[in-house]
Amino acid sequence: MRLYIKDEQGKYVPATTKDILKEGRNCTAAALRRGKKFISSSEEAKESVVCKLHHYQREVFGCLFLDSRHRILEWSELFLGTINSATVHPREVVKEALRLNAASVIFAHNHPSGSSEISPQDIDLTNRLIEILKIIDVKVLDHIVVGDTAVSFSDMGLMK
Repeated sequence: MRLYIKDEQGKYVPATTKDILKEGRNCTAAALRRGKKFISSSEEAKESVVCKLHHYQREVFGCLFLDSRHRILEWSELFLGTINSATVHPREVVKEALRLNAASVIFAHNHPSGSSEISPQDIDLTNRLIEILKIIDVKVLDHIVVGDTAVSFSDMGLMK
């Protein structure tokens, strides 16, 4: 199968790999704009965050903040770490949730090693954030770990 794009003169020409990837990034960015996409499953959550995190060579922790109808309010990369860890400060997650008036949140972080294995530290952090955000009535829907593949806490039965 061959894909074509319209050039500046209006002619259709074969698309390069670079053209295809650029258009994919543009589509993903458009989908993550405020109110443009609903998150109704862990698969949709994974699709939304993988493209944002898979290319980093250090750990990045971000949040997909959602409204009461699970529409995306904003994707926020909150913490940048090292090659194998990122320090997450709960107060900053709370501040961002309140700033956006979020009703729920999906956490996501990458493992630059390519491993999608969920660590005990990942589980502890998630449980701690769930308890803290419960106080301000923000529900944690999932936590996605991005390596060579993406793994969902909710799919693994790890959400409280």
